[in-house]
Amino acid sequence: MRPNVLSAALTLGTALLLASAAAQTAAPAKPATPATPAKGVSSAATTKAVSALSIEVSRAVGGRILSCPDALKLSPRAVCLYSTQAQASLRPLLRGKLGARAQGEWKTTGKSNVLLVSEAAGAPVAAFVLLSPISDKETLVVVDAAQATATPAAKVSVPAGVTRGQPYVLGSDLAGVVSVASLGGGKYRLSADDNALTVTVGQRSAQTSGGAVELPLAPATDGKNLIFPVSGLRALGCTVTPAGGSLTVACGSDSVGLKPIVF
Repeated sequence: MRPNVLSAALTLGTALLLASAAAQTAAPAKPATPATPAKGVSSAATTKAVSALSIEVSRAVGGRILSCPDALKLSPRAVCLYSTQAQASLRPLLRGKLGARAQGEWKTTGKSNVLLVSEAAGAPVAAFVLLSPISDKETLVVVDAAQATATPAAKVSVPAGVTRGQPYVLGSDLAGVVSVASLGGGKYRLSADDNALTVTVGQRSAQTSGGAVELPLAPATDGKNLIFPVSGLRALGCTVTPAGGSLTVACGSDSVGLKPIVF
């Protein structure tokens, strides 16, 4: 998260310098009509963290809300404040005000400074405060949400021996229609009505009460569960009927609906 925020701040720092003139025009140091200090954030898109932090920062620096320059490319949640205090004075003021919620110290990026902030001490970073000088006695203060780096989805572990793209079921999913018993050594006995099927993990050959059979696909295991190919249920005399994204498995007078696993 930190690299993303600091990288964005580099762009912000450069853009802020380009937007200084606009900021001064939008919020002069001595406006003809005094503006009311910001008491809150009106944007519906502003997150709770940014809203609360912007109010706190505004009260600390005596800032006034102004429209964030488009050149900054901030998120819709961002709040921009105009302060008549120098950047050097604001750094220790805000750092002390935020206390344990501040993540480390101010980071300098060009002429701008960035401080990462969490909603509570020890919590993940939720927002950041950016200070950029408009003049020696004026500062543009930006509060925006910290964009979290998307965590890559964990890769699903594919058990050895399964065929990708083919439907399987866990032995436990067949409860009520098929009884599954572990015989040890990778062997399992499946029983349904008067039919029994003995299978071995990793092998297509199986044994029924009537003799040897060949399964379309070999059973597998994840170390705890039997992972059985749906197509192999026919060897038990069961029928499989598709029902949308699920299956109905019927063995004799018993049936169960389940969702197959496709690796």
